[in-house]
Amino acid sequence: MKKIVALTGAGISAESGLATFRGADGLWEGHRIEDVASPEGWARNPSLVLDFYNQRRRAAREAEPNAGHRALVELAQDFEVVIITQNVDNLHERAGSQQVIHLHGQLFEARSSYFDQLVYPMESDLIELGDLCEKGYQLRPNIVWFGEQVPLMERAIEEAATADAFLVIGTSLQVYPAASLVHYTRPDCPIYIIDPNQPAVSGRPSLHFVPEPATTGVPRVARELREQLV
Repeated sequence: MKKIVALTGAGISAESGLATFRGADGLWEGHRIEDVASPEGWARNPSLVLDFYNQRRRAAREAEPNAGHRALVELAQDFEVVIITQNVDNLHERAGSQQVIHLHGQLFEARSSYFDQLVYPMESDLIELGDLCEKGYQLRPNIVWFGEQVPLMERAIEEAATADAFLVIGTSLQVYPAASLVHYTRPDCPIYIIDPNQPAVSGRPSLHFVPEPATTGVPRVARELREQLV
C-alpha cells in the first residue's frame, strides 16, 4: 500500500474557526507570542499562560473537523496515511484519522513542569495554579514552546523519508524544524502544497501548488492521488 504523509498547519484548523498561530500584527489572540508560548513567559507569569491555554481548549472543544480533515480520513481507505501536524488541537483525531504525530504537543494533555515524561490526559478544560503532577510539581500545558526541543521530530523525519506522496496543508513553512520535513522526502516524491498563499519552496522536480484552502484543496488532491497511485 502506498504511503501518503501530510504536514498540516494552522490553515486547516482556521477553517474550523480556530485562530491561526500568529496574526498579521504578530500577536496570538492579543498576546505576544513570547508571553504565552515560551519557557520565559511561563516563568514570568504562569497564571497568564494557563488562562491562555484554558481559553484555547474551550475554543477547540467547540470547533468541528472540516472537509479538509475528512478528506484525509477518506484517503486512508486507499493508502496508508500519516499526518504530521503542527496544530495542538484534536480535530484530526475527531475526524477519524488514526496515525497523527503532534509535533508541537497536544492541547488536551497536561504535563509536569519538571518531569517532561509525566503526561496526563485532561478530564476538564482547565489547568490551574496548584494542580500538581504525582511528584508535586505544577502542571503545565503539554505544548512545545519556542526554544524547546521537538521530541517527535525524528519520527516525523522517518515518515517523510518513506512517503510516496507528501502533502503540505495550511502551513507557511516558516516554523522550524517542521518546515524542514519537505527536504527529507525522496527526490522522486511528489509534493503537493495546498494553501491560498504559496510558501517559498523551490528546487524540487515534483512540486505541485494548489492555491486553495484545505476544505477544497485537500479533496481535489485526494482525487488526483487516487487516479495516479491506486
